[in-house]
Amino acid sequence: MTTFVLVAGSFTGGWVWEETAALLGRAGAGAHPVTLTGMGDRREEAGAGTGLETHVEDLVRLIDGLAAAEVVLVGHGYGLHPVLGAADRRPGRVARIVALDTLLPQDGEPAERSVPDAGGRAGADGRVPPPTRETRSRWGGLEGVPEDALVRLERLAAPQPAATLTAPLRLTGAASALPVTGVLCTAAGSTVAMVEMLVESGPPRFRALADDRIHFLELATGHWPMLSAPAALAETLLRAAAGEGHRVTAPADERPTHLRPFLEGVRDVPEVPRERHGRVDLHLPDAEGPRPAIVFVHGGPVDPDQRPTPRDTPFLQGYGRLAAGAGAVGATPDHRLHGLTDYARAAEDLAGAVALVRADPRVDGERIALWFFSGGGLLAADWLAAPPPWLRCVAATYPMLAPLPGWEAVEPRFRPVDAVGTADGPPVVLTRAGREHPAIAATVEEFLTAAGRRGARVETVDVPHGRHGFELLDPTEESAAAVERAMAAVLALLEE
Repeated sequence: MTTFVLVAGSFTGGWVWEETAALLGRAGAGAHPVTLTGMGDRREEAGAGTGLETHVEDLVRLIDGLAAAEVVLVGHGYGLHPVLGAADRRPGRVARIVALDTLLPQDGEPAERSVPDAGGRAGADGRVPPPTRETRSRWGGLEGVPEDALVRLERLAAPQPAATLTAPLRLTGAASALPVTGVLCTAAGSTVAMVEMLVESGPPRFRALADDRIHFLELATGHWPMLSAPAALAETLLRAAAGEGHRVTAPADERPTHLRPFLEGVRDVPEVPRERHGRVDLHLPDAEGPRPAIVFVHGGPVDPDQRPTPRDTPFLQGYGRLAAGAGAVGATPDHRLHGLTDYARAAEDLAGAVALVRADPRVDGERIALWFFSGGGLLAADWLAAPPPWLRCVAATYPMLAPLPGWEAVEPRFRPVDAVGTADGPPVVLTRAGREHPAIAATVEEFLTAAGRRGARVETVDVPHGRHGFELLDPTEESAAAVERAMAAVLALLEE
């Protein structure tokens, strides 16, 4: 008999699984909803040393006491961290891991970096308070959850020991061969298509999702399916235990996207002098006198251990060199957007980089453009809401212009769709990829609608056959022409 061990996300306990567990039982499976130490109705058991390791030990003891030969560990949100820790210690007792609408964390990664419902600061008692009715967005996508279930979620939610969220997950690799099923809640923005895009992007943590042992199932509801769709979730868990699911394959080109040459084979980007100043590189033109500058803002989140860092990739170097070849200073900063809760820190890094660029004597500090890419697009909100007079242009290429579904951990201030046209700001040059992921494309359309309604000046550059990252993934004449058109538009605005 298959037995499911069900571990829920932050601030909750085993009670969230009641309906799903009952349905699994009626289907002939065993089900053990878990309340971890210091959480739910066990909140009073938390001591000063309660941390992630405490919760791993909770699950190890439970697994050791089960007679079932087939144990399936199900982790939702924060719960996936102790699930992986326990599987690492008892790999021989675990038949499968199910990651419920949660990206697989890596060794050394704390939950607060990647779990949507783990945001918040610890109080004086060393616990992180749960979301309230006013901060419901911290729960992640609540699509489909009935009002009475929301009321119960808020009533029963309990503070969580901070060390469970901040302690790094330690894995030895003992469970690395176990089969894994990712259940993707599509109303929260998780889809097989999104996973395919992540795999294609190339970083090792995403490329690993194409492993033969990993399958994916989609569930048409929000981030809390045990509350919004318990019957569908029970059926999906049974399918996962049976080994069903979609496999994602890695692209034939094994090079990570960010390491592929810029416009490979269609354009030769000129070599120019490059200087390093702290986190900022300056690509310098062969020109006299102070020159306008374009600050290129990379996307993310980016793994803090990624090497090379963004400014040393062919992508940012390509844009920096193009700007310098056209007579402007191309500035390529590294910023610390490593997780969804890092946008404020990345915004501070960007502000510091812009100040450094403007202070350089070779730069005309009154003629600056900011050019945002991908997930870095959310950082444009501050500059659109309160544009300084020297900011002559905001450019964005395949940007996210509002947090994606499931990105509730991003602070509300980082919504360019709300900021565009609210101030007398600079023109926007927006480059759209015709084969963009639907969730990202939706934010672009929302931005354009808001810009039109508020009278903001936006010039669009379309790449009909291009994908997200078309300069690297689709190095065609169409892609090169789009980059050149966008660059020309930005340079013309810098000269106005």
